[in-house]
Amino acid sequence: MTLLMAATGLQLSVPAVWTRLTPFPVLAAAVAISGFLLMTRAWWLFKVKETAICPTARTTTLITTDIYRWTRNPMYLGIVFMLLGIGLSTGSVFHYLASMTFFAIIDYSFCPYEENKLRVAFGDDFTRYANKVRRWL
Repeated sequence: MTLLMAATGLQLSVPAVWTRLTPFPVLAAAVAISGFLLMTRAWWLFKVKETAICPTARTTTLITTDIYRWTRNPMYLGIVFMLLGIGLSTGSVFHYLASMTFFAIIDYSFCPYEENKLRVAFGDDFTRYANKVRRWL
């Protein structure tokens, strides 16, 4: 949310002629809706399996089915797609940068922390899963 607000604030304060790209509203809607559906499907799977959604809470189940067969991080990927959809919708360089910044923070900070936690909790099961399924796509 902070990145989105910062991007919007910068976009409103810098002349659009310097920071505006061509918007793609139809593509934006498709990307953002896909991201929302991906994120909510992953959230729903966590609820069904009764495992913690909070990254710092104890994980009780390693989910490797459904959308987790294609990406190890569908919730985060969904958020990246939603942020990218906003960039595509507005054509704002700052919104594109917000989606890239969020991706970098998640990829270099949160994912390694969570993967280490899963490796400790599930051992070889997680290692096999991580070797088979990519972190993103």
